[in-house]
Amino acid sequence: MNKPFSGNNSRRDFVKGSSLLAGGILAAPLLSSANFFSGSDDTIKIAVVGCGGRGTGAAMQALSSKQNVKIVAMADAFKDNLDSCHKSLIEEINNSIGELAKRLDVPEERRFTGFDGYQKAIALADVVILATPPGFRPIHFAEAIKQGKHVFMEKPVATDPAGIQSVLATAAIAKQKKLNVVVGLQRHYQNSYRELYKRKDLIGDITSAQAWWDNDGVWVRPRKYNQTEMEYQMRNWYYFNWLCGDHITEQHVHNLDVINWFKGGHPVKAQGFGGRQVRKGKEHGEIFDHHFVEFEYADGSILNSQCRHIPGTMSKVDELLIGTKGKIFCGAANIKDHTGKLIYQYDTKLENNPYQTEHDELFAAIAKGEYKYADAENGASSTMTSILGRMATYTGQVIEWDKAINSGMDIQPKAYNWNAEPPVLPNEDGHYPIAIPGVTKYF
Repeated sequence: MNKPFSGNNSRRDFVKGSSLLAGGILAAPLLSSANFFSGSDDTIKIAVVGCGGRGTGAAMQALSSKQNVKIVAMADAFKDNLDSCHKSLIEEINNSIGELAKRLDVPEERRFTGFDGYQKAIALADVVILATPPGFRPIHFAEAIKQGKHVFMEKPVATDPAGIQSVLATAAIAKQKKLNVVVGLQRHYQNSYRELYKRKDLIGDITSAQAWWDNDGVWVRPRKYNQTEMEYQMRNWYYFNWLCGDHITEQHVHNLDVINWFKGGHPVKAQGFGGRQVRKGKEHGEIFDHHFVEFEYADGSILNSQCRHIPGTMSKVDELLIGTKGKIFCGAANIKDHTGKLIYQYDTKLENNPYQTEHDELFAAIAKGEYKYADAENGASSTMTSILGRMATYTGQVIEWDKAINSGMDIQPKAYNWNAEPPVLPNEDGHYPIAIPGVTKYF
């Protein structure tokens, strides 16, 4: 369990040992502010693990922090991704005013590729940005905390229940070590949402809610000549559940997180439907293009949730909470009573960039030697909510939270290397197996 993860180790080895991690919590050393930095000066050294679009954005936001930060290492499975990210950061810096150029110091020898490059990058930093496809998040998070690093990790934090249990075990160790962890569920760092949350009592008890992430969908990366199946799936990662978790997890987690936040808890069960009506080519892997889920909370309140990736349909990303006294309209940033009378309206002129704020607040806390952020448990809960919804739509059955999260379901590969077999493979025609409601079963 203490050996480092490598390309030939299975994530299952980590999950099996998560109880050992939890059992070792009391022996974990507490870190004082004197332990926060690896260097002799006050520079906060950053490693970026995952150099795609979100990794590049998060890296730039970290560089734009007011604190004394420097990116010193980068890692990605693919060298072209890493080089593109580095080039984009240089271009952004050149278009900026100030000292940003001094904040990027990643020579070739500190750019790591392959499945195990993340370990080397993490070792060089005080803070780690985790922005790979989410299937890798539990492993990378565990390594960062094992090495005593603060973490910013993108959502979602896993793609299966075994990954959720792994993240929860690691989160407990992070707390014992007093390591700050921020998860990129940025609405928690958005001024309008924070103000609405402060005033949620204006609508009384929340009795129901609605959430939407409906739009045209995202990119597709076609298969190229001579790619192994592992490389193809990692390049086209959005369409494979072990990497992405389906769009209900990769995107809709934001909206589900808002409802859980305002409700102060997670659902206890879910049922729903979904399928592939439009997006059903070989290049679309195994994921659905629409999901509709009815989540039920412990108090009997219902969240009706929908997400859709179908061009030409209604586009909406929003949340609505309905209480005994009124409604919270998150997108409009206002609260109304049941007659339609405006109770509260947030001044949108005061809105911030939450993507920047989450980094500003994280690095400010680290610079002050404060232990302030422990987002991992919340990230795990909201991610598990999305996985619960996916399990419900894939099976067409009522799925209970406790049974799902304790199921041990692990959809990761047995090994991570370029010639390893991914957990799902195409048939002779190049199509991947698709879940069939009423036929697919998990229990």
